[in-house]
Amino acid sequence: MTAPWRILSLPPIADEIVQGLFAPLGDAAEVAFPQTRDRAGLLAALGDADLVIGDFTGRLALDAEAAAAAPRVSFVQMPSVGTDNIDLEAWAAAGVPVANAAGFNARGVAEWAVGAAFALCRGLAWGDRAVRAGGWPQMEMTQRNPREIHAQRVGIVGFGAIGAEAARLFAALGCAVSYWTRRRRPEAAATYRELDDLLATSDILVLALPLTEETRGLIGPERLALLPERALLVNVARGGIAPDGAVLAALESGRLAGAALDVFEQEPLPEDHPLRSREDVLLSPHAAGGSVQSQLNLLGMVRDNVTAAVQGQDVQNVVNGISNQVIRR
Repeated sequence: MTAPWRILSLPPIADEIVQGLFAPLGDAAEVAFPQTRDRAGLLAALGDADLVIGDFTGRLALDAEAAAAAPRVSFVQMPSVGTDNIDLEAWAAAGVPVANAAGFNARGVAEWAVGAAFALCRGLAWGDRAVRAGGWPQMEMTQRNPREIHAQRVGIVGFGAIGAEAARLFAALGCAVSYWTRRRRPEAAATYRELDDLLATSDILVLALPLTEETRGLIGPERLALLPERALLVNVARGGIAPDGAVLAALESGRLAGAALDVFEQEPLPEDHPLRSREDVLLSPHAAGGSVQSQLNLLGMVRDNVTAAVQGQDVQNVVNGISNQVIRR
């Protein structure tokens, strides 16, 4: 009799949820969890795992050391779109396909980007804080130059599932939408512009691309200086694409009139970080994709892909260049 596949599920997805996802596999699989949520617990648990469901927070990074500690692992499923917390090359060298959950939260993140843009344009968070503090800043609100979103030129950096959905939603509101990505999309319902031109013509700049060595620092001080005066920044991508220090400097100079940030170079954002004290910044704890619908999409994609691996079927969304056929080691 073939031994059951041992599925190692890393936090923070709750143990009982994972158990429920794979209960239909019966004796074909068993689910395990690290004894401790630390480096030692991860490395100890990898030794007898056949499949791994990663930690989307990045706390338990699946780096080269982790790949070396996993002689039996045949497939890694990341419960996220981003793969900056896993060493894709190391797992590829071991012959292990790594898949992400591409597109699971595209609508949720795109809606957050639009909602954040609304909040920045109208100063909603500022007004809320002022009223809660006992004020009635009716005239001050109008003096802060509130904008109607349809009158804004929107530039989207990155045009994957999230960028494309954000472009569609902004266009539906009447915005002129442009985009930049490394591979031009002829089918896009938005205007393609070279990156520097995009920044120079964007009243609202939305970042929606993955963090890689090529994109780290892509929107730094020089490029932020290309934005029109009093532009707005919405970052639903990754911290480090627009470094926190560069964003802070652009806010202080007035080049940026506001920023909505769901991601940061260091997460959690340090308690004493100056971004926390700025009235012109909308802060979010990397939760733009956390809608109920997105979470259900994610669990379904993880379930389907891991189940396919156990049942000898091809997996989807492999991102490290390895065959989508999982071969048990």
